[in-house]
Amino acid sequence: MTRKTIADLSPNFFKNTRVLVRVDFNVPQNEDQSISDHSRIRAALPTIEHLRDAGAKVILVSHLGRPKGPTEKLSLKPVAERLSELLGTPILFLPDCIGAEVVKGIEGMRAGDVCLLENVRFHAEEEKNEPGFARQLASVADVYVNDAFGTAHRAHASTEGVSHHVKPALAGLLMDRELKALGDALDNPARPFATVIGGAKVSSKIGVLENLLDKVDVLVIGGAMAFSFLKAEGKEVGKSLVEDDRLEFCRGLLQKAREKSVKIVLPLDVICAQKIEPGAQSSIHPVDQIPSDKMGLDVGPKTVAAINEALSKSRTIVWNGPLGVFETEGFEAGTFAMIDTLVDLTASGARTIVGGGDSVAAIELKGVSPGQFSHVSTGGGASLEFLEGLELPGVACLEKTEAVAASSTRMPPQE
Repeated sequence: MTRKTIADLSPNFFKNTRVLVRVDFNVPQNEDQSISDHSRIRAALPTIEHLRDAGAKVILVSHLGRPKGPTEKLSLKPVAERLSELLGTPILFLPDCIGAEVVKGIEGMRAGDVCLLENVRFHAEEEKNEPGFARQLASVADVYVNDAFGTAHRAHASTEGVSHHVKPALAGLLMDRELKALGDALDNPARPFATVIGGAKVSSKIGVLENLLDKVDVLVIGGAMAFSFLKAEGKEVGKSLVEDDRLEFCRGLLQKAREKSVKIVLPLDVICAQKIEPGAQSSIHPVDQIPSDKMGLDVGPKTVAAINEALSKSRTIVWNGPLGVFETEGFEAGTFAMIDTLVDLTASGARTIVGGGDSVAAIELKGVSPGQFSHVSTGGGASLEFLEGLELPGVACLEKTEAVAASSTRMPPQE
């Protein structure tokens, strides 16, 4: 998984070089198109500034949302304006990502300039990874850099296709940090190694659970998916979400855990209600006494205590997925307690890795700084597939460390 990064090459290599950088500027916006969360833009700044300082001509490409063709509402122009403020320098915004106007705009760039192309998903060929479209994207660049870990699990034209037409294809600084943080946690963890897996469905986490079972010492299972495990153990779970077609898998996983001496932590008590809505009347019940007309929507205080005890001696902890319906008022306590626990363990020297969009959203909702954890991943789906042990297309296409040495001797173009 070791990939060559922009930091591995001499700054002279990038001087006056056109560098196409895939970033993840898929940022949340308000109704007026103002950006409500700039964290993804800030995460890309180190790579952009590194290339600018080296004298590169930095060409940024990203998607925003899921447009069905060009639409003003999903234009990246507001992102360009915000990026300009953060960098403290004018940003050239180009009204498309391919075509004569784009070529002309890039031809006018000088060393250290930055431009942002329009939303690459305005072209349907992007998600189809259409070779001709990838070739057009690549035609304006001398070097390709992927710094968008959040899209690395997608084999799209801007994340994988362009790498066939531009060499070298390198990892950006954010991509490198993501790969090292997640890779070290899985392959070389300080022990005991614990993982907390939550979320709604077992079916979406089967690969993760199977892969981690061979690596961890402690496995905490929360969220709605826990009810499938509880039902597999013969417990009545009321109207809680259950995947009946996954019960056999759950029984098998629990048996494998026992054989491997992996400590499994399942909920002991849950907060139940008849419906999911803010302020809904709720009650706490042991997991073997869930009322038939109610559903479990969060873990209870005894479960929180059991999780804290199980994690207390862990030196590496990976968390993916909330423990309850945290986005609904009244059912956030378990997930928020998980956040507090990880913050405390980080402060005491444990390595904590947070992956998954919902987990990150919970951290933001609680108002906790990502800096209070060892690493907070910028990629939801990508981090999930990484935890499964799957090869990410946007990473596999990048040069391995030993493979770039020859190409790095290329003389940079001159003005």
